Amino acid sequence: MFNLLFTSGPVRPAGTRSLRLRWQAGLGSLLFAGTVLAACQRAAAPVATVATPPASPITPAAASSSELPAASFSPRVRQLLAQMTLEEKIGQMTQLANTAINPTGVQKDVALDSAKLAALVREFHIGSFLNGEAVPAAQWVRYSATLQRISMRESRLHIPIIYGIDHMHGASYVSGTAIFPHNINLGSTFNPELARQTARATILESADLGHHWVFAPVLDLGVNVYWPRFYETYGEDPLVVATLGAAFVKELQTNQEIAPYKVAGCGKHFLGYSDPRNGWDRTNALIPDQRLQEFFRPSFQAAIDSGLKSIMINSGEINGEPVHASKAILTDLLRRQMGFKGVAVTDWEDIIRLVRIQKVAANEKEATWMAIDAGVDMAMTPYTTNFCRIVKELVQEGRLTQARIDLSAGRVLQMKDEIGLFENPMPRADRLTRVGDPALRAQAVSAAREGVVLLKNDQNTLPLAPSRVKRLLVVGPSADSRANLCGGWTLAWQGRPEEAYPKDVPTLVEALRREYPQATVETLPYRDAKGKSLMSSISAAARRADAVVLALGERPYTEGMGNTSDLTLPDDQQALARAAQASGKPTVLVLIGGRPSIIRQVAEATPAIIWAGLPGYGGGVALAEIISGKTNPSGKLPFTYPQFAGHTTNYHHDNNENSLDLSDFGAGFEQRGPKYKSSMLTEFGEGLSYTTYTYSGLALSDSVLTGPTARLRATVRVANAGARAGQEAVLWFLTDEVGRIARPVRQLRHFEKQALAAGQSREFTFDIDPRRDLSYPDGQGRPQLEAGWYTLRVGSQAVRFRYAGGPLAQAGTAAPGSTGALTPGR
Repeated sequence: MFNLLFTSGPVRPAGTRSLRLRWQAGLGSLLFAGTVLAACQRAAAPVATVATPPASPITPAAASSSELPAASFSPRVRQLLAQMTLEEKIGQMTQLANTAINPTGVQKDVALDSAKLAALVREFHIGSFLNGEAVPAAQWVRYSATLQRISMRESRLHIPIIYGIDHMHGASYVSGTAIFPHNINLGSTFNPELARQTARATILESADLGHHWVFAPVLDLGVNVYWPRFYETYGEDPLVVATLGAAFVKELQTNQEIAPYKVAGCGKHFLGYSDPRNGWDRTNALIPDQRLQEFFRPSFQAAIDSGLKSIMINSGEINGEPVHASKAILTDLLRRQMGFKGVAVTDWEDIIRLVRIQKVAANEKEATWMAIDAGVDMAMTPYTTNFCRIVKELVQEGRLTQARIDLSAGRVLQMKDEIGLFENPMPRADRLTRVGDPALRAQAVSAAREGVVLLKNDQNTLPLAPSRVKRLLVVGPSADSRANLCGGWTLAWQGRPEEAYPKDVPTLVEALRREYPQATVETLPYRDAKGKSLMSSISAAARRADAVVLALGERPYTEGMGNTSDLTLPDDQQALARAAQASGKPTVLVLIGGRPSIIRQVAEATPAIIWAGLPGYGGGVALAEIISGKTNPSGKLPFTYPQFAGHTTNYHHDNNENSLDLSDFGAGFEQRGPKYKSSMLTEFGEGLSYTTYTYSGLALSDSVLTGPTARLRATVRVANAGARAGQEAVLWFLTDEVGRIARPVRQLRHFEKQALAAGQSREFTFDIDPRRDLSYPDGQGRPQLEAGWYTLRVGSQAVRFRYAGGPLAQAGTAAPGSTGALTPGR
């Protein structure tokens, strides 16, 4: 969400044209599947497709949008809708920022102006408020209690407020909570349990405070490393994002420890938001329909199948059409194809954005009609009540029907009913000892340990055993920074000044001093207060040290404030790295930040490189333990790390994207320019350990799959051949060797992480389901299952098998709304 703290004002326009995506209504669900490393060819084979099921019958009350029968609402919601006025229903569709009801108009002030609140509820029947910043739990309880008491008093039918909040990696807008790693680090763990623990900690430390609606998880696919919200994703692989996202949703919405309360999750940001063409936030993405179906849909589908109660809409455009105005996306795809029955909420001021920025509506009234007609249920306005007036006018003019308003208001009321808000509207203060629970903080540290990735370790530079280190130099912008470890969405939208972070959270240098109690752990600034370089003092200190830790990285940011045109490591940080390297002492480069920096210029001369991402409050401890060797790293990159600022690609590219055969141009041509083994510095799924894992004996239960209902069991033995215990994420990749639509060179189809003691071996299995693992969707979401050869890879092992074909329809079609493809945690 875009939480700029200012009242509405002029915004520079960037006009675009609207182009509706061509999706068909009433299509079957996606049975997307494996595709991976292109190798052998086969002749074109018949393609089996699932017949399109008929559209579901629609009750008259919902016929205007063809999404959700009114009969799906609970008796309470139906009764309320029968009693409510038009104005009261529109109020349920309206969400205002806390700045509209506090005394100062500043988001960080979690305090109430009772007169402002009473007037808004009495006159406009507002149904939801959102956000704030981190304050003590007791202050949130007082705020929420007053908010709810006044709201229910002023509401004619005593309808409670639902309060939304951006708890992105733990209860990040409450003081003293456990701040977990951001999603990109959780993706590198390949461990869905840690996503579940993050959700559990979030609600244990916030549900009692009146935080009913958590705007998480981010289900976007991290395919564009320039995008400033990259770190909020679980990475670039659809299966990883779907699996961890579904685990988060299930825990958030079904946890019983917070009873009598329940919490609604909100999947963000539907859909394609994370791949803007220019890398900047809230801009245009160019994504073919087929790619949307295969790569961007699965994570949202898995969350919907797990019971997700709300989604937040992509603020940008797809192929020139703003998603907030796209009926093709918000109704045809989300409702009809994917079976979503919950609340679709706009992002920050995005209906007005249709007028000011995207220029597809002449005025706010037209924009409001477009958004509601497309499928929006609730408008995060968030500063004014214009939405309430405009929607009423649109109904009075006959452009919106009463039935359409009933549908959206009913969805909002249904969400309130499902989380028990009518029975338990008030917060409670008798369980505040849960906030700051040491056990939750310990889980955050454990998650940070698993999320760190060792990218390079020449000559076994790491670990630096404390017994052989007497003097350690730690330098760089992230050496003594808590803010840098946490990134955006921590305490506040863009983070807070360094001094605002809890002092009991150790920075990297503080954690290293604890880890090396017998050594002198020194840190120095590398520039003075005026920005002048202090590199000479750094060089002298590096020569005195036994080893140097370079803590590089970025200050916190998110959304448009984090837009960048160059990922290259800043010049001063490159100079710092070269000064350390020139000392001749072992140098460990630690990359702390929300996206990969281009480090090619300094990487070759650096013997050890650690990608730390944004590990949260436990990051200092986790990194110190990995550097010392107390913790054996087990993280693997959930994205492809680029070598070049101007060329990036994802691991699941097709074979044509990353190849050039000069023989096509005839004799006399030769490869010119510098030769690199790859355009990528480190590939998806790579990560080193302090032990060695060997893979052997890959075997299949058969060499042929005879039809869509057949199954093939793959087994492989993984052994820890080293001298210390560790954890290994076993990643299974499939390649569809020939496809009518160009197939990815490889695609992850199964993963599992297990602990292995020194010398221990385990057998790992993967049961291949053709419908789930071998099919892929066309542009309308219909699964294609092609006869031919496939290659399975795991570790160093590879084996081929053949799918003999057979009508996919004979296996039956999945129920509308179910992918039939994702089984989180499988």
